[in-house]
Amino acid sequence: MSCFILTMALTMALAMVMAPTLFAAGGHPAVGGHPAAAATSGIDWSDVARRIGPGDSVLVAAPDGAILFSKNADALRAPASTLKVLTALVALSRLGIDFRFETEFYLSPAGDLKIKGHGDPLLISEVIAQMAAGLSEKISTYADLALDNTHFAPIRIPGVTTTDNPYDAPNGALCANFNTVFFKRGHSGLETAEPQTPLLPFAIERIRARGARNGRIILSQERDDTTLYAGELFRYFLRKAGVAGGKTIRLGKVEPTDRLILRQASPFALTDVIARLMAHSNNYIANQLLTTAGVAAYGPPGTLEKGVAAARNYAEAIPELKGIRIAEGSGISRENRISAVMMHRLLREFAPYRHLMTQEGPARFKTGTLSGVSARAGYITAADGGDYPFVVFMNTPGRSAEAVMGRIVRALR
Repeated sequence: MSCFILTMALTMALAMVMAPTLFAAGGHPAVGGHPAAAATSGIDWSDVARRIGPGDSVLVAAPDGAILFSKNADALRAPASTLKVLTALVALSRLGIDFRFETEFYLSPAGDLKIKGHGDPLLISEVIAQMAAGLSEKISTYADLALDNTHFAPIRIPGVTTTDNPYDAPNGALCANFNTVFFKRGHSGLETAEPQTPLLPFAIERIRARGARNGRIILSQERDDTTLYAGELFRYFLRKAGVAGGKTIRLGKVEPTDRLILRQASPFALTDVIARLMAHSNNYIANQLLTTAGVAAYGPPGTLEKGVAAARNYAEAIPELKGIRIAEGSGISRENRISAVMMHRLLREFAPYRHLMTQEGPARFKTGTLSGVSARAGYITAADGGDYPFVVFMNTPGRSAEAVMGRIVRALR
């Protein structure tokens, strides 16, 4: 009898060891125990799995981080603009949630007005007009207008070309309107396409030189056009506010003998900047933030190298991000590489700020697009009310992250 009992015990133990484990598609175990995981354990992921090629990666997790489905999740992929999630986290970590960009105004002993930029990515016409109004309470006239852009060194972003697409706009310490000019052709010739922004002779000259008909042109760093255009707008709005001067606009560094007359904080908090970054996927904003984070970490002048170092330093503190490759902050460079597992870890960090992402239906997410690359990363609010992180990296030309995300939404809803 004792032999029979022993034999049965050994048989049961062996059966428990050899019992099949429930696996999510792609070879990663499905996780039970968590209420959300238990509620979704019966989902058929085959419709998602069949759309994922060997060059693609997908991951879906429960609100607590438990992996519900994954395929090729450890492979490094080009993330395109979903990389902006990392850039936002680096900025929040280095600058703080209450951070606001500042612009400084000085008077030289000779009466020149000097403007020193600190990389404000939302230095737009409306903000410049407000600053001019503030300056009108300090001065009524000035001599030359001198522009100090030395807070950043010259920056070249890998992946950026010389097109007139907004995603190719260059970066700098003192720039206005994302270094773009938006115009149209009216009955009397060239006109501004933005009521808040005058179409100045400086811009018209550049438009004509490009032979552009309608739309936008991107200002070049050549001949310091990006900085000088900001100066042209400041002079225009200063004159409108009743402040005379600015016969000459030139570059000029702030000197110890110059007197600070106004330090103006941006009306936009860092979270406002990040919300615009997410909504418009603005590459210019992304690398302004990354460069400024580099300044906070390593001091001025801001460089891309310092910004990338700050991002790598952030990643090194999170074990799951080991092996990430960061070339710049917008995702435009194909040298950027990240896995779905890494992005999921970043989404867990970004969860308190997920309301800053674009929302469509039950999903809040960041898109990413390059030639042959389609990506989505964010959170889906499921039928149980929980927010489920998801990552879709389609690096196979012709495959759509949007289509895969739609099937994930249907599976969770």
